[in-house]
Amino acid sequence: MTDETPIERESMEYDVVIVGGGPSGLSAAIRLKQINPELSVVVLEKGSEIGAHILSGAVLDTSGLDRLIPDWKAKGAPISTEVTDDNFYVLGEAGQVRVPNWPMPPLMSNHGKYIVSMGNVCRWLAEQAEALEVEIFPGMAASQIVWDGNRVKGVVAGEFGRNADGSIGDGYEPGMELHGKYVFIAEGVRGSLAKEIINRLNLSQGHEPQKFGLGMKEIWEVKPEKFQKGRVVHTMGWPLGKNAGGGSFIYHLENNQVLVGFVVHLNYQNPYLYPYMEFQRFKHHPMVADLLEGGKRVAYGARAISEGGWQSIPELSFDGGMLLGCSAGLVNVPRIKGNHNAMLSGIEAAEAAARAIAEGREGDRLTDYDQAVRTGEIAKDLKRVRNVKPIWSKLGLWPSLALGGFDMWVSNLTGWNPLGTWKHGKTDAQATGKARDFQPIDYPRPDGVLSFDRLTNVSFSFTNHEESQPSHLKLKDPSIPISVNLPEYAEPAQRYCPAGVYEVLGEGAEAKFQINFQNCVHCKTCDIKDPSQNINWTTPQGGDGPNYPNM
Repeated sequence: MTDETPIERESMEYDVVIVGGGPSGLSAAIRLKQINPELSVVVLEKGSEIGAHILSGAVLDTSGLDRLIPDWKAKGAPISTEVTDDNFYVLGEAGQVRVPNWPMPPLMSNHGKYIVSMGNVCRWLAEQAEALEVEIFPGMAASQIVWDGNRVKGVVAGEFGRNADGSIGDGYEPGMELHGKYVFIAEGVRGSLAKEIINRLNLSQGHEPQKFGLGMKEIWEVKPEKFQKGRVVHTMGWPLGKNAGGGSFIYHLENNQVLVGFVVHLNYQNPYLYPYMEFQRFKHHPMVADLLEGGKRVAYGARAISEGGWQSIPELSFDGGMLLGCSAGLVNVPRIKGNHNAMLSGIEAAEAAARAIAEGREGDRLTDYDQAVRTGEIAKDLKRVRNVKPIWSKLGLWPSLALGGFDMWVSNLTGWNPLGTWKHGKTDAQATGKARDFQPIDYPRPDGVLSFDRLTNVSFSFTNHEESQPSHLKLKDPSIPISVNLPEYAEPAQRYCPAGVYEVLGEGAEAKFQINFQNCVHCKTCDIKDPSQNINWTTPQGGDGPNYPNM
């Protein structure tokens, strides 16, 4: 059997097929069963278990959970560390300036929110869903859309056993087609199926391009005397300076564990910028180094973050389904929060689909879901902050704090944005400058105590891929990395990938581009930032990738 031979697959029929076991997909599944316990609902998760691919800060705004499961505390949700101390600093290389809380709009306050592991929250949500008889299939990567014309009819999931060249292996399993009256795409940021649907159906037409950041995170166990349960710290400034937008978060969770994260906005120009090394350098700031001294890193991971906000939300419904959560780009960037909106989107999608099915409809376009997102709580959350990201991108950190803060204050008080709606302009790939216009950046060598090389850190993501399968990182043109990206952009894939997947081996005529797909932590940065848009991230075999314990 060749790659072109039609593959016969068995099919299963459901009322609703949900791709992705994150907060949006699980919330949708729970809400569907709350409305009508007779609905057949399946959740497909590409990770080895629910939570294995979940990486988030996270300080949780519980508004989505309050609406979904009002008695979540009584039901034992792993949400107990309330924020007690909320701090914001602008860093210089040797010190820091604390920005007082009083000038900030109330929406920026973290008091009343909870520091959580979203991986563990999702595991708990899965238990609630299974108690309602939702079928959950972990290790089942949805690798293809089943199209009926321009209607999404279902997905193909569970294909295993292709050889490295893409041919059919001896133990090949073709997977199944799972058909739904409606299909919810809840893959997370820059999902491969969402990308295909958005492009094929032109769902982004008339909207600003989506913008992204790269979030990297380590979990540290610190000395008990340095741990302050409930403490939240956010920083901006050093070490990024004018090289890129971004900042850090430090959250004191529980059991002496501190969540240390760093975000780099992917619209940076200098192709020599090395986001991972900026993160490692950040930990040597005196304030951070003092906290981590004598502690140990116990986990690492990375993922892209949708940052386009209100302007970049595509059309969310299409014939046969809907985009949810980070597949729709519902993160509130200045608040560094998206889980509440993900859950709210799952609830709204479930209610729209349940209404349609109760009326005997299937496979049509549920524009009432779009309407609910664009007029309800999600809209209220995102419209108020819509100008912060584009102001920062165009004018820099300090103008964004002043102008963006003014815009948020007025919007918070009146519901009106005095600055209108700023545009993002270029995609993050288009923002990448030519190497000839920039100088390489000299990064300190990791010391193995506070800072670590990429491959050592990747081992703390517990990532694994079956090596005999085809690479899930596809090059549209294999010649471009060496013939175009290397001379024009110093091949930035060597640096923007936080897992060391991409290497240039040799020099001159001997130069070769190597893809170490086994290292991939599924962050999707390559799909976003490659200046030639030559890399297409697709799903590997189900169960492969990181195995985050409690990110």
